[in-house]
Amino acid sequence: MNKISIKGVYLAFLTVMGMIAVSCSQKAPNSVNNEYNLLEVSLTDKSLSTNYSSTIRGKQDVEIRPQVSGLITEVRVTEGEIVKKGQTLFVIDQVAYQAALETAKASVSVAQSNVATAQLTADSKKELYAQNVVSEYEMQTAQNSLRSAEAELAQAQAQETNARNNLSFTLVKSPSDGIVGTLPYRVGALVSSTITNPLTTVSDNAEMYVYFSMSENQILSLSHDNGSLGNAVKAMPEVELKLNNGNTYAKKGRVESISGVIDQSTGSVSVRAVFPNEERILLSGGSGSVVFPYKRKNVIVIPQAATFETQDKVYVYKVIDGIAQSTLVEVFSINDGQEYIVESGLATGDIIVAEGVGLLRNGTPVSPKKEQKGE
Repeated sequence: MNKISIKGVYLAFLTVMGMIAVSCSQKAPNSVNNEYNLLEVSLTDKSLSTNYSSTIRGKQDVEIRPQVSGLITEVRVTEGEIVKKGQTLFVIDQVAYQAALETAKASVSVAQSNVATAQLTADSKKELYAQNVVSEYEMQTAQNSLRSAEAELAQAQAQETNARNNLSFTLVKSPSDGIVGTLPYRVGALVSSTITNPLTTVSDNAEMYVYFSMSENQILSLSHDNGSLGNAVKAMPEVELKLNNGNTYAKKGRVESISGVIDQSTGSVSVRAVFPNEERILLSGGSGSVVFPYKRKNVIVIPQAATFETQDKVYVYKVIDGIAQSTLVEVFSINDGQEYIVESGLATGDIIVAEGVGLLRNGTPVSPKKEQKGE
C-alpha cells in the first residue's frame, strides 16, 4: 500500500508541473512588452553649427624683392614692425646708381646742345634756300641733322629716366600697410632681383582672409536654397573662428567668396571668409576652425535615437494602424549629434517610434507607453 501511494503522489506531482509549464507557455506571448515612446512629427526651427579646418592668410602678403643689384647699406625696419605704405624698408648701395644718373643727365645736356645747334643750322639753310643761295639738298640735309639730334636727345632723356628709376629702386619701400616678416638679409649682403628668398614679406593684416572648404553637395544645397551661388554668399550668416589654443576669436567674420571650381582630388570647394584684425591678434600663416552656423526654419526634427542605419541609409519606424513599418528618410548632412533634420520621408502628423528602435522588427505591433496614454 505504501508503494502504491508513493507512486500515485509522484504521478500527481508530474501532472501539476506539466500543467504549470503549459500555463507558462501560453502566457509567454502576452508578457512581451510592445509599449514604446511615440513621437508625432511636427515642424520647428533648428540651429546647428559645424567646424571647418581653416588656414589664415593676410589680406595681402607681399614678397619684397629688390629691383636692382647691390650691397644692402641700411635695414630700416625690424621683424614684426608695423609699417605704412611707401615707408623705406631697405637701402641698397646708391653710389653706382647716382653716378649713372649724373652721366645720363650730362648726356641729356649734350644732346640738348646738339639739338639747338642743329635747329640753328636748319633754320639758316631754310632761309638761304628761299634766297636760292643753297640747294634743296643742303636744306634737307640740315633738316635731317636736326631730326637726328632730336632723336639722340630723346634717347638720352630715356636713359636719364632709367637711371633715375634705378636710383629710386635702391630705396626698397613697402607697397602697402602691414607687418614686416622675417629679415633673412642684413647690412652688407649682396642682393639682386634674382635672389631666391625675398628681402622680407609685408602682410597687410588689418583684415585677415580665412580659407576653408565645403563639400560639393553643401554648396549645391546652399545654391538651391538661395537661387544662385551669389545669393548664397549674400545670405550666409556671420561665422566664428576657433583658434588653435581652443579660444574663440572675439570678432565674427563674413563669408566673402566661394570658388567656382571644385577640387577634383577632394571634391570640395574653397570658401573665403574675412575677419577684422585691428589688434593684430591673427597672424598670417596660422590655422584654426571656422564655426559655421546653420539656421533652418519650419523643418522636421527627430531625435537620432529614433533612427537606425542600414548600408549608410537612415531609417525610422513609422507607426501605421498600430504596426511599426521601417521608413527610409533623408537627413541634412549636418547634425549636432543629438537630432536630425529630416529632408524627406516624413510629413507632419506622422507617428514614429522615438526610442528603442534596435529592438523592433518591421511589422511589430506597437502601442504608446502608459504615461503617454495618460497625457
